[in-house]
Amino acid sequence: MRTAYSVETVRNAERELMARLPEGALMQRAAAGLASAGAGLLRDLLGRVYGARVVVLAGSGDNGGDALYAGARLARRGASVTVVPLAPGRTHEGGLTALLGAGGRVADAPYDVLSAADLVFDGITGIGGHGGLRPDAVPLARAARGSGAVVVAVDLPSGVEADSGEVTGEALRADVTVTFGTYKPGLLIDPAKEHAGAVRLVDIGLAPHLPSVPELEALQHEDVARLLPVPTGESDKYRRGVVGVVAGSARYPGAAVLAVAGALRGGAGAVRYVGPGGDAVIARFPETLVHEGPPSKAGRVQAWAVGPGLGDALGEGAGPEAAVADVLASDVPVLVDADGLRLLDAETVRGRTAPTLLTPHAGEAAALLGVARTEVESGRLTAVRELAARYGATVLLKGSTTLVADPDPAVPVRVNPTGTPWLATAGSGDVLSGLAGSLLASGLPARDAASVAAYLHGLSARLAARNAPLVSDEVAENLPEAWRNVVG
Repeated sequence: MRTAYSVETVRNAERELMARLPEGALMQRAAAGLASAGAGLLRDLLGRVYGARVVVLAGSGDNGGDALYAGARLARRGASVTVVPLAPGRTHEGGLTALLGAGGRVADAPYDVLSAADLVFDGITGIGGHGGLRPDAVPLARAARGSGAVVVAVDLPSGVEADSGEVTGEALRADVTVTFGTYKPGLLIDPAKEHAGAVRLVDIGLAPHLPSVPELEALQHEDVARLLPVPTGESDKYRRGVVGVVAGSARYPGAAVLAVAGALRGGAGAVRYVGPGGDAVIARFPETLVHEGPPSKAGRVQAWAVGPGLGDALGEGAGPEAAVADVLASDVPVLVDADGLRLLDAETVRGRTAPTLLTPHAGEAAALLGVARTEVESGRLTAVRELAARYGATVLLKGSTTLVADPDPAVPVRVNPTGTPWLATAGSGDVLSGLAGSLLASGLPARDAASVAAYLHGLSARLAARNAPLVSDEVAENLPEAWRNVVG
């Protein structure tokens, strides 16, 4: 599990650790990791460290000190290191002294050295920065980004919000971010994530001083393998889970087919389909149990997924509103997506005794919250938490970084690490709904069902985008047997 902590939590952990270490030892650990990463990048780029041209953009805080000490280490290995102070007179004194003592120098012409640089350390602001870059830092940040050099952010790209992933002003876009001790939420959530590039974590001994419950967590391969339901010798279709799918309309019959496809791929023992797209569903998936509706008359299910492409009548006198109300009145877990979301009543959802999972994209989330879509997209963490609290439901907020929030605010928000722009295509959300609904029917809690579904959905898209067999020899070595039905 990859975990991220807030700035306040990280600061508290750093204070506890520093109290146990000699003065300056923690910064030296960070600088050593940063210098090692920089040396590796230079070897990849040039085949050497000696003679490489390195520029340190140094702000006045400890972030700048980390960069200066790292620059000193590279200078001792023969690199030509130049510092550009962003706050002359307030540059970290010990770091600057170390760099100059190792043969580094202060830039006379900052833009000239940036234009010739091979590698730039972004040590302008650290995790405590807010509101984007200061106006005097913007030209230097732009010059660094336009120089052709590899830009390495120190702990966090300057100008992004560490706790929320928001970018409220201009920020420096890095190729690589070397972060210390633990991940910060802004490194995992867009739009800040887009500024971080490849993220490398340097262990500085912080872990024993961090609380057991993080702000944010991201499932990894082994976590998904542990959570994914696997049939046993005692399994039958009911033990594996029967999921009901209420989707599709005369205008959008494909939504029904795609949602059922996702449900079947998710390992459900059986899928009951309710809606006007029965002929299309049966033509593609003859194993589906089809019913015209209403949902409560369709038969036994362990979970419902309702909403994709919903629009036309579902049985005599049963419109979309009645179908959604019928599903929400059930005593099994319910996933609500797409058209179903606009028919939700917060009090009804909060009053349910069984779990509810909402899966909006940014536009749908904005409508539920009564705000502009841009507000959701720029503040994804705030939006998903607010939705979960308002509806008393688990919320999967789709987008460039998919987030899953539990209605209990003490439970960490999950971020999906396998997302890809290749998922930005019509119908992919319908498949996700069916997949997550199937996992709900198997007995997974809503938070786990949403997180596992998002992970596998993204993984499938990544593999498909490579135009390779979805279970190639390389993938098969790393994927448990149970995954193959889902991503195959």
